[in-house]
This record gives sequence, structure tokens and C-alpha cells, in this order.
Amino acid sequence: MKILSTFLVLSMMLFSCNSPAQKSKESKKETFEITKTDAEWKDQLSPEAYQVLRHEGTERAFSSDLNDNHKKGTYVCAGCGTPVFKSKHKFDSGTGWPSFDRAIEGNVAYSTDNKLGYTRTEEHCATCGGHLGHVFNDGPDETTGKRHCINGVALKFIPENGESK
Repeated sequence: MKILSTFLVLSMMLFSCNSPAQKSKESKKETFEITKTDAEWKDQLSPEAYQVLRHEGTERAFSSDLNDNHKKGTYVCAGCGTPVFKSKHKFDSGTGWPSFDRAIEGNVAYSTDNKLGYTRTEEHCATCGGHLGHVFNDGPDETTGKRHCINGVALKFIPENGESK
């Protein structure tokens, strides 16, 4: 009976919903160069952009006009204007979201996301902390092998050489 009790206690400790690994993201509050109150973000962003950038939402697939944008330029964070992706690294992944094979180095931060029951790498703007999307290892083999799957509403496109969007 003592062995069974010990096993139950150890099992409860191992599978507790309040494990240190789950608490680490909650307790880790990053500081970003640009910080605003919730009211300021709501005032600045559309409801859709607010949900994605500030609450880690996901827009509907194929809903962004940036998914089919083939012009030369730079994609910037819709929250703060930090350049995060270049058009030359964009590709059609067929997923319904703008996809890139690499980010602009130093302008995108990464964290671990387990919200769907499996581990994904989440991408945030390194300047304001806005949620951009996720990165996967199923991108083009001939380049980086990465697919940065990004919410179009989290981006603004800045055309190169005055080309209009």
C-alpha cells in the first residue's frame, strides 16, 4: 500500500497542471522598447490587429490581401513599424497566410507555444512584443527550410521605390 501511495504522489507531482515548465512563460514578463497600455493599443490598432498582435490570435486563412502581394518591399510590424520580413524572402506556401523563409535578423523574437497541445515556435516583434505568427520546419529546402507563417493583419507593407500597394 505504501508503494501505491508513493506512486500516486509522484504521479500527481509529475502531471500537475501547475508544473514549473507551464509557469515559466506566465512568470516571464519581457520588456520591450515600445510599450503601451491596453487602451493605447486598442486605440491604435483595428480590432483584428489588436486580437492578433496583443492577444496572440490568428486571422482566418486566405483573409489577408498581403498573402497575394508580389511587389518588392519590406513588411513591417503593424504595431510599431519595425521591419520584420523582406519581400525577396516571401513564398507561396499554399497555407493562406503570408509566408517567408527567413525574418530580418534581430527584429523578430521567438518563444515556445504549447496552446494547441504540441510545441510550436511563436514569433513576436522584438521591438513591441506583438504576436506575428509561428515558424515551422517545412519551408523551401532550397533556401532555409523554414516557413514563417505570419498573420497578414500583423504586418504593413512598405513598397520599394515608391511602388504603390
